[in-house]
Amino acid sequence: MSTSQQTTRRSFIKGAAAAGAASIFCHSTDRAHGYQSPNDRPVFATIGLRNQGWAITSKSFKFADFAALADVDSNVLGANVEKTEKTQKKKPDSYKDYRKVLDRKDIDAVMIATPDHWHTKIAVEAMLAGKDVYCEKPLTLTIAEGKLIERIVKQTGRVFQVGTMQRSESGKRFLQAIALVRAGRIGTVKKVTCGIGGFGSSPKLPVVPVPAELDWDLWLGPAPKVPYRALPEMRKGYGGGVPLYSNCHYAFRNWHEYSGGKLTDWGAHHVDIACWAIGASDTGPSKVTPLNYKLPVEYKDGHPLIDDQYNIATEYNIQVDMPNDIDLLITNEGDNGILFEGTKGRFFVNRGKIVGNPVEDLATNPLPDGAIEDVYGGKVSANHTANFIEGMNSRKQPISDVWSHNRSLEICHLSNIAMRLDRAVKWDPIKREIIGDDQANSFLSRQNRKGYEINM
Repeated sequence: MSTSQQTTRRSFIKGAAAAGAASIFCHSTDRAHGYQSPNDRPVFATIGLRNQGWAITSKSFKFADFAALADVDSNVLGANVEKTEKTQKKKPDSYKDYRKVLDRKDIDAVMIATPDHWHTKIAVEAMLAGKDVYCEKPLTLTIAEGKLIERIVKQTGRVFQVGTMQRSESGKRFLQAIALVRAGRIGTVKKVTCGIGGFGSSPKLPVVPVPAELDWDLWLGPAPKVPYRALPEMRKGYGGGVPLYSNCHYAFRNWHEYSGGKLTDWGAHHVDIACWAIGASDTGPSKVTPLNYKLPVEYKDGHPLIDDQYNIATEYNIQVDMPNDIDLLITNEGDNGILFEGTKGRFFVNRGKIVGNPVEDLATNPLPDGAIEDVYGGKVSANHTANFIEGMNSRKQPISDVWSHNRSLEICHLSNIAMRLDRAVKWDPIKREIIGDDQANSFLSRQNRKGYEINM
């Protein structure tokens, strides 16, 4: 994609947001319906508070005041209320039901860090309630959900930041990587490998009583009604304090009903950077081929036949045919990070390092002044939340907009579909549908459980 095409796209997104915001401002004087003042601290609320929920909240105290928190687990909610009160010297209100957050007119924006299957419903309803939205990645559980969010962003003019924080943070290493590619330091790009690791399988998980602090039906929400399953062993370290094996907290990423495994967990990060670097943020692949993979349970017609074990792929090598004859490989093997290979060299980047001859050559042949800022579209924000608030002030979409995110996430969703059906899928990046495969196309959307439809 040319620079002019990128500029046109970005201008369209910003213009759409500004136009939508203008229409909202004309019809409402409520604070939440048009936060525009850089002189006032915005009022935030966080919905979903385990792990990443607290991570994004804690990084945001510098920029915003938190008036409310919501979570379906009373222990998680209570602990985060205490930490928030201690940090900002004011106790936030607490809710089990996120809808009470959306009803409040004093809240400018919500940060969403629920399990993936809740993202779209909350995000859409938040925008329709006049809130700007910061939503953790992966943004959606299906490709159709991504299209819906795009439509509602355009309709409402809300500012929407996706939590792909590698775009703003990690010591600017990923921005430097993109600048190296754009400057031709590896020649013509031929291959990009995204190492994203893999999840393991699980033993059989018995049905057990739901923990007293957890509203299980509300946790399931849009997902199918199933019993709570877990083993006694507890998880330690990051995400600790919950069963190591379950169909709930933290382990939800191992179930297609709630997530897309490592493909959408880490793939949402690394495939995003890969697409950005090769100019594919406005388009997609022509074909996605599972070269080899391993599913932990038996499947039929794309659906797992066993309901008491993790069902996400544990191993995979997936070839993605990208524009300009670039091969994108997504793999569980090797280091977590991105390897760029071109006709003149290669280099590797992850959150902790960027290495390779093109990087070493910077000592004697540095990138032009402003190269990283050119990638970012201006001065790099202090962190991802700061970029979000800058967007709220200007009424322009942040660096991690829903359009570019959905394009890269489509690759991850298609990879999972291809593995579930045990075949390659051909993709039309203009129509955004799978070519000549009705069964595969049926996996592009899902039906929310009765009572948990999106309120529009």
